[in-house]
Amino acid sequence: MNLQFIKDIKGNTTGVFIPIEEWQSLKTKYSDLQNEEINTSVELNSWQKEIIDERLENYYKNPKDVLDFDTTIAKIRKGL
Repeated sequence: MNLQFIKDIKGNTTGVFIPIEEWQSLKTKYSDLQNEEINTSVELNSWQKEIIDERLENYYKNPKDVLDFDTTIAKIRKGL
């Protein structure tokens, strides 16, 4: 299994990333996982969807008017 552990800035493990193929396999093997996924799925509210649509529209209109992740994080850290 190819798990990736997610850590915070202090090095504490805060989560685990499981590739989708392996997740599908686990759900087949353990039916409780499938039920848990169904019971905990959350649908976005319409206002949340509208915000995402607006942001996507702005991006498509101005695709060069964005910062990449590393640049954004560097700017945030510089301001701390």
